[in-house]
Amino acid sequence: MPTEVLFRRATAGDLRDCHDVMWRSVTEFGVRNGTALQGTADDWWAGMAGLHGFLAANAAEWWVAEEGGDVVGFARSIEREGLFELTEFFVLPGRQAAGLGRQLLDRSFPLGRGDVRSIIATTDVRALRRYYAAGCVPRFPMLTFTGTPTSGLPDGDLTPQPIDAERDLEAVRLVDRFVLEHARGDAELRWLLEGREGFLYLRNGEPAGFAFVGEGGTGPIAALDPGDLPDILLHVEGRAAARGFGSIELQVPGPNEVAARHLLARGFRVDPWINLLMSNREFGRFDRVLPFGPPLFL
Repeated sequence: MPTEVLFRRATAGDLRDCHDVMWRSVTEFGVRNGTALQGTADDWWAGMAGLHGFLAANAAEWWVAEEGGDVVGFARSIEREGLFELTEFFVLPGRQAAGLGRQLLDRSFPLGRGDVRSIIATTDVRALRRYYAAGCVPRFPMLTFTGTPTSGLPDGDLTPQPIDAERDLEAVRLVDRFVLEHARGDAELRWLLEGREGFLYLRNGEPAGFAFVGEGGTGPIAALDPGDLPDILLHVEGRAAARGFGSIELQVPGPNEVAARHLLARGFRVDPWINLLMSNREFGRFDRVLPFGPPLFL
């Protein structure tokens, strides 16, 4: 006999269950899409537990669908300065046409909330249908560039300076607000610095860009002038090489031709898995930003 589906706000106790729903949904879509992904649910959890914990602690909305005591779907969003982002939206394979998705989305990404409503979406057509109903349309592809980092010598006049959480966060927010129109809060920046090296790039003592790079992922990276991205990316690549990373991934918006051409010339390849940036309206200067990776939010 079918059991009733319960929709409730999630708690910290749901973290691993939500992760497993995400893993099963994403890997199943990868097989259907011809872009199979590697790693077990445990492998992914080892690398993403901290990210899930951050999103749980800072969620604007986080809801689960529960059936017979088991989590069968969840959706989560974050919000900063009017930028309302759907970070995750997953339902177990086999349950994705049962109306669970619509109810989860209505709760976690309600219409009318947010000045800008944004989603980094897969190309799963079933989810895209829901996102159109949520007021968002595709703006451009989001590409993943993968490569083996090697040392290169920036030839510009930027000076990289390790970000000091007590001194530099407002400078980072200034650049962030310029490129995305909405800046990350101090809590998010401090969390980034816990797991990644952060650098502020200065020209004549003034902020020109920033970057974060770590073993768990690379980004966000941004520059006031897109012409500075090659030097910033060379420095990021050099830091990854110095720390012995075997490979790095960078999230590159389709309009960011400077970063794309630079990385291709450096031997990076474009992963066949392509996401879409969807939003309710155009915003930001995506020719000079590389978002957070893995690609759950900007």
